[in-house]
Amino acid sequence: MSRIGKKPVPIGAAKVAVTDGLIKVEGPKGKLELHVHPLIKVTLDGGKKELVVARPDDQRQSKALHGLTRSLLANMIEGVTNGYKKTLEIQGVGYKAEMKGKNLVLSVGYANTISVPIPAGVVVAVEANKIHASGPDKQLVGQFASDVRKVRKPEPYKGKGIRYEGEVVKIKPGKAFAGAGAK
Repeated sequence: MSRIGKKPVPIGAAKVAVTDGLIKVEGPKGKLELHVHPLIKVTLDGGKKELVVARPDDQRQSKALHGLTRSLLANMIEGVTNGYKKTLEIQGVGYKAEMKGKNLVLSVGYANTISVPIPAGVVVAVEANKIHASGPDKQLVGQFASDVRKVRKPEPYKGKGIRYEGEVVKIKPGKAFAGAGAK
């Protein structure tokens, strides 16, 4: 039995509706829905206020989907109640970010500015050299943050670029001194 899959998912303050193959979760931060694979059965235990995920057999695919479905449901409930947030830092002389409509415009050392579209369901705020992305969908927030970081990854010699808050970039030494030990 999957150790993660057999744990029930506490609902808390979220409202959950389970219909054959579709689970809808609603909370103060938003609404999310998930189409569950036909092999997996999700039931709502109203007395204990929790979701129970079950699988029919011990086939490889059933085992894989059991834990995955439970994790996705737990992330959905966490997202609609508390939300998810990723913060990115921009480091480099003249590097900046600004909002223009539904796009995040980055000026990060290229000849042209880079425009990254903001997906529906993600709220982006820019303050000085930080970009804050938040929303109820963990995958969507993480993917947007990854797409923004991919525009200009931190380079290893000076550390310039876009990085996650708290990310440590190991700085390499430049070229060794030309006359050191050479005769």
